[in-house]
Amino acid sequence: MSSNKPEFVLESVGINGPNYLKHALTNCTDPLKAIEQFQVTNGILLPSLRPMLPLLDLHGVRRLDFHMSVVEELREKMVSHINEIGKMEGEKRDQKLKELLVKTFPVIKVKALRPIVMAILKNTPQIEDQYLKVLVRDRDLYNDADTEVKRQIWKDNQSLFGDEVSPLFSQYISEKESILFDHSNTSVLFFGPTPKNRRQGEVVQKLAHMIGNSVKLYDMVLQFLRTLFLRTRNVHYCTLRAELLMALHDMDIQEIVKVDPCHKFTWCLDACVREKAIDTKRSKELQGFMDNVKRGQEQVLGDLSMTLCDPYAVNFLATTAIKIFQHLIHIEGLPRDNPVLILILRMLSLGLSAWQMIDSQEFKEPKLDLQIITKFVPALMSLMVDDQVRNLSSKLPPDEREAAITVIEHSGPLPDAVEAYLQDSSVASILAMYYTLHVAKSKDRVALLRILQVLANCKDDKAFDDPFLHSLVSLLIHNMEEFQAEDFCTALFDEFFFAGLSKDNVNRHVLKLMWYIHHKLPVNRLDTLLKALQPTHQHSEKVHSLFKLLKEKITTTEEPPPQEMDIDLNSPLMSVPTPAPYHNT
Repeated sequence: MSSNKPEFVLESVGINGPNYLKHALTNCTDPLKAIEQFQVTNGILLPSLRPMLPLLDLHGVRRLDFHMSVVEELREKMVSHINEIGKMEGEKRDQKLKELLVKTFPVIKVKALRPIVMAILKNTPQIEDQYLKVLVRDRDLYNDADTEVKRQIWKDNQSLFGDEVSPLFSQYISEKESILFDHSNTSVLFFGPTPKNRRQGEVVQKLAHMIGNSVKLYDMVLQFLRTLFLRTRNVHYCTLRAELLMALHDMDIQEIVKVDPCHKFTWCLDACVREKAIDTKRSKELQGFMDNVKRGQEQVLGDLSMTLCDPYAVNFLATTAIKIFQHLIHIEGLPRDNPVLILILRMLSLGLSAWQMIDSQEFKEPKLDLQIITKFVPALMSLMVDDQVRNLSSKLPPDEREAAITVIEHSGPLPDAVEAYLQDSSVASILAMYYTLHVAKSKDRVALLRILQVLANCKDDKAFDDPFLHSLVSLLIHNMEEFQAEDFCTALFDEFFFAGLSKDNVNRHVLKLMWYIHHKLPVNRLDTLLKALQPTHQHSEKVHSLFKLLKEKITTTEEPPPQEMDIDLNSPLMSVPTPAPYHNT
């Protein structure tokens, strides 16, 4: 549009622009005089400064450079002054900013002056629609606007806001997956960082800044996260939901934390994760939040379930449950008599049903199967008792008969209840998975081989979820001597990993494991694994790439043939007589 041209922009605020100069030069008798007159009229109207201009000319300083340096200096002072006005409160501030905006907005398309207008907009709490519409229509102006200004645009433009946050969501998922699948660094563990450190991440902080104190934008982000979780089943969106809320809590954004019904529950759970324990007081608070969802607000359960579906929450709850099992064994207590354990199982059940609940829009806490508490957990605890008995037996003086009895009684087939409930219950599956991590960490070979026989049968293939496989592979890498034994390889690869090789992610985790332990494997086993892991056209490019790198690594790390020592025959050591053999007398 012609009105966007500089001459019209400048003339709209009473400044003679290029069009005026062109007209003056066309209709004058003395062009030099016309130019001089234009310079006097439009130059810096400061009499004390005019004698300096010829001196600058003599030094080769262009008038444009001089004027631009003055503009920059004045612009910085003006922006600073506007920011000071913005710190004021009340109607006086709003009126002053409004007057300044009316005077300056026409020159917003002049890049040298745009920062002044943007500073006024940034400090204006409620920008009128007429100004916002101009920013939305012009991509350059929109891009130059501060986040404080964009927030006022996003409130009424959900699609534009979605375009802004979508790359951040993708970046967040990519960062999580890079930790889970990184084959080059075993020191970076997925569950290593504290909750506080995790929400200091770039994406979470950017999203929190974009939202500010706007409840409307916060609600939009939550809706985006729910939609993406439903579409992809990716649990990292649940993590982002919890981390974003806690980041706003850290920033003390009361406008949001006061209205989010999940805030107190999420904050209480975060405190438990931080302290690595659920005490009686915290458990009663958490139970109170779950039990006291008001009629008509059942949808809150959907958000609570997302909070509990977060892999970090699941990891904390399941790890705590294993600790409680050990405590109950020590005191000879019953699982059903431990209220904290019952609450943990309820929370796991709610979290693991998050996707179904949000998808069906039936917001009702799933009923916990009592037989999980009365049959499955005791069966799992019996495995832990077996582990303790075998450990104790190994420390006693050798006794072949007692050792044989211990093997028969405490190393045999798993109780039927373990495998049966794995197939039917997500909660049972998670507990069995974390028992597996428990014995892998303690390097209990017999216990690990026993549970690996049935682990692939977990409901909904839970044992092939990335956070679990990442943790298991990380532990196995530090126990690589076991891979020399065929029975260990049979249980781990043939009975467990091979059951999930049709999944792209399982291939990546196994390839990561192979990256570190391939040199410990017998030749026949290594060949078998490489054939099984050979990617097809159905696998992702990342699987193909990692497989190629692994083969190259195996080739380059094969032991070179022994070389003859290069002995210097002129060495003085060659003349030293060989010592006589040493005989014991």
